[in-house]
Amino acid sequence: MKPSTSSNPLEFSARGIILGILITLVFTAAQVYLGLKVGLTFATSIPAAVISMALLSAFKDATIQENNIVQTIASAAGTLASVIFVLPGLLMVGWWANIPFWPTFGACAIGGVLGVMYTVPLRRALVSQSNLPYPEGVAAAEVLKVGTASRAGAQEGKAGLKAVILGTLASAFFALLAAIKVGAAEVAHYFRFGAGSGATGLGASTSLALIGAGHLMGITVGIAMLAGLVIAWGILVPILTAATPMAAGASVADHALGVWSTQVRMMGAGTIGAAAIVTLATLAKPVLGGLTSALEAARAAKHGGAAVPREDRDMPIFIVGLVTLIALVPAGWLLASFLEGGALASISTPLVAVGIAYILVAGILAAAVCGYMAGLIGSSNSPVSGIAILTILGAATSVGVVGRQVMGPDTSQALIAFALFVTTVVLAVAVIGNDNLQDLKTGQLVGATPWKQQVALIIGVFAGSCVVPQVLDLLNHAYGFAGAPNQHAISDQPLAAPQATLISTLARGVIGGDLPWHLIGWGALIGLGLVAFDFVLKKASNGKYSLPPLGVGLAVYLPSAVTAPVVLGAVTGYYFEKAMRSKSYGEAASRVGVLVMSGFIVGESLFNVALAGLIVASGKSEPLDFGVGLPESVGMLVSLAAAGVLLGALYRWAAKSARDIEA
Repeated sequence: MKPSTSSNPLEFSARGIILGILITLVFTAAQVYLGLKVGLTFATSIPAAVISMALLSAFKDATIQENNIVQTIASAAGTLASVIFVLPGLLMVGWWANIPFWPTFGACAIGGVLGVMYTVPLRRALVSQSNLPYPEGVAAAEVLKVGTASRAGAQEGKAGLKAVILGTLASAFFALLAAIKVGAAEVAHYFRFGAGSGATGLGASTSLALIGAGHLMGITVGIAMLAGLVIAWGILVPILTAATPMAAGASVADHALGVWSTQVRMMGAGTIGAAAIVTLATLAKPVLGGLTSALEAARAAKHGGAAVPREDRDMPIFIVGLVTLIALVPAGWLLASFLEGGALASISTPLVAVGIAYILVAGILAAAVCGYMAGLIGSSNSPVSGIAILTILGAATSVGVVGRQVMGPDTSQALIAFALFVTTVVLAVAVIGNDNLQDLKTGQLVGATPWKQQVALIIGVFAGSCVVPQVLDLLNHAYGFAGAPNQHAISDQPLAAPQATLISTLARGVIGGDLPWHLIGWGALIGLGLVAFDFVLKKASNGKYSLPPLGVGLAVYLPSAVTAPVVLGAVTGYYFEKAMRSKSYGEAASRVGVLVMSGFIVGESLFNVALAGLIVASGKSEPLDFGVGLPESVGMLVSLAAAGVLLGALYRWAAKSARDIEA
């Protein structure tokens, strides 16, 4: 395999498309589980590129552009799975009992296709003619260049594939320990203080996937989440538990977790909302400037008369407009089918019209904003939660205005469900728009053809759209989701689905008028204070340090069981990279370490999806519990010891592999 110098290099191939689709199917399943468990997803471009390079290196005619198409297809898995931040809300509000395939597939596919179409006109302004850093797009391009440029690069590609496999096997084995009750699923300790009912504590999931996620997010986000843990469990929970009488017979853990879930979590939602609104407001001017520049570039290209180089050819704007209009037809049918025969059938026409208009207008804005943010801070760090919050607030308000004439208990539920469904489509538009521009930056750096990448991403969208409803329904049947009726769930430990819980709560509150605005208001004040602190910190350090307010807000909102291991992963990753920085093979070690961590996420997530299948097939909530489990305290020690051994061994292996590559 070598970099192509041809004027028309091999990009699309049957083997590349098949490989891209297979990676998309696997990574989407992993992402769906991870997002429902912890409310976070990760970018799949780099591990997909490494897997592609390692496998396609067997073909002498493979090119860097062909590998780029594979990672473009597979990158859809890392973003499209974000729709699960909304979809379980339809179960939580009681609208669905199961996940229907076609409505879910349609919402993902239509939104994804529109996300690609909406961002095609932005490529020149926000990618080709922009100095935005695109951190993940540039990183993926560097991986592709290193892997195809030399013999050492080919060796690194093979080591990278081995890193993903080892990380996958290690985290699957670690998850198996908890499933057979040899290890503990969570390490936790809660305690009382003072003479009253004050209580606090901390829980942490024994999860290599979360440690891997923390490593990938980096130390800046890790410190932000640590600050959120301190605010939530070191300040707010102690104060509010002391002011809230403990229920009779309740344990200390029940009291602390109850106050956190009913009060502190809503304050976290306010913090996220305020930080997101301020972040998006700061992007208004550059996004408008980017749109204007894109239109000017399109006009200049049309009237220039010169042949457009292959590396600058987008989908023709006529095709973009036609596909957009065609996509709105099934979107309208999908919304009408959603309302058919229900409590809102009498006003379905105006509701569908509002829904289509909202998808069109809000989708364009969300895609543009998310695309710009991909260039600014990367896909993984984009505040998708903030986009989802603003989208559901707008959707709920819009459909609420139309539905006020028929408002009642049944119609209120239907309006909430319809707002959630419209938000799902808009969120798919936003995250795929984000992904498209990130991929196009990678393509620009490796000499790819833009229109071929745009087609490749649409292929990835359809592949991912086939997986999302299947895995969602399986997990719903096996575990159910917190806050949903879960009448058909087998396990009594539902998945947290934290983002969907927040979004459905906001939809209920806007349409039903019962949001705890005082708690959200206090949280918003905390968010504004964090925004101000972050501004001062950046200015005082000349941009060297920051404390992302959204990261802090997420740590207040998410359970400590999720955020604590993420913080641990960020810290261990920081010290690993710091130790490698002075080595001649340090950069290679850093890349291999990233792939081990990606394997951690894939392995644990796929194991738990497979476990869900076993739960459904056997009808048992704990099919791997053979009665040989250890006491809980011993299980905690086993989990901690196993995690330490596996993490240390794989970090050492990553360093050794990098040293061998550079030798």
